[in-house]
Amino acid sequence: MSANYKNSDFGKRLKTMLKVDFRRMFTMPTVWIMLAVSLALPILILVMTTSMGGMSAVDPQTGEEAAVQTFTNVWQAIGSSGGAMSMDLTSMCNINLLYFLVAIFVCLFVGEDFRSGYVKNLFTVRAKKVDYVLSKTVVLFTASCGMFVLYFIGAMVGGGIAGLSFSLAEVGATAGGIVACMVSKIFFSLVFVSIALTLATVGKQRLWLSILGALAAGMLLFTMIPMMTPLNAGAFNVALCVLGGPLFALGLGAVSIVILNKTSLV
Repeated sequence: MSANYKNSDFGKRLKTMLKVDFRRMFTMPTVWIMLAVSLALPILILVMTTSMGGMSAVDPQTGEEAAVQTFTNVWQAIGSSGGAMSMDLTSMCNINLLYFLVAIFVCLFVGEDFRSGYVKNLFTVRAKKVDYVLSKTVVLFTASCGMFVLYFIGAMVGGGIAGLSFSLAEVGATAGGIVACMVSKIFFSLVFVSIALTLATVGKQRLWLSILGALAAGMLLFTMIPMMTPLNAGAFNVALCVLGGPLFALGLGAVSIVILNKTSLV
C-alpha cells in the first residue's frame, strides 16, 4: 500500500509539473521565435544558396578559382547518405544546425527559472529535483520535436521555391529511409537536450556559461550526427537513437539531480 501511494504521489507531482512547464513554455515568446526560425531557416538557406549558382570564388589556399557549391537536391538540406561527414556547404548548412538551436533554447528556458527565482520557490514549496528534471526533459524534447518537424516543412517549401530536385534516387535514399532519418534525428536531439539541461543546472543564472558549454559539447558531437542519422537510415539507426537517446537522457538527468542537490539554487 505504501509503495502504491508513493508511486501515485510521484505521478501526480510529475503531471502537475508537466502542466506548469508546458504552460510556461508556450507563453514564452522565445519558444515561438525558435519555432519560427526553424521554419524559416531552411527556406532562406535553400533560396539564397541556389541564387549563388554559377558564381565562383578564389580559394585562399591555392589561389585557384572554383565554382561556389550549392544545393542541387532538396534532400541535401535534411542530411547526407552513407553517414559521411564532409566540410562542404551542403553538409554544414542542413538540418543538423538545429541541434545547436535546441541546446540554446534549453539553456534559455532553464536559465530563466534560476534568473527569476522561480526554481528556488518551486523546491521550497512542493517540488522535488527528480520531478523538475524529468519534466524539463519531456517538455524541452517536445519543443525540439516541433523544431525538427517545422524545419522539414520549411525545407520542402524552400526546395519548391528554389526549384530544386526532389528525386530520392539522386541522393541514394528512399522514402522509408527519409522517415527513419527524421525519427533518428528527433530522438538523437534528446542527447543535446540532456547535455544542455545538465550544463544549465551548472551555470544557473550565468546564462553565458551554460550556452558556451552546450555549444562546445555540441561541436564535439557534431561529427557523430551524420553517422548516427544518415539520409539512408535504417532500422538499426532508428533503434540506436530511440533507445540510446532516452537512456542518455536518464543518465545525464541523474547527474542534473545530483548537481541540484549538492549546489546552491542561486
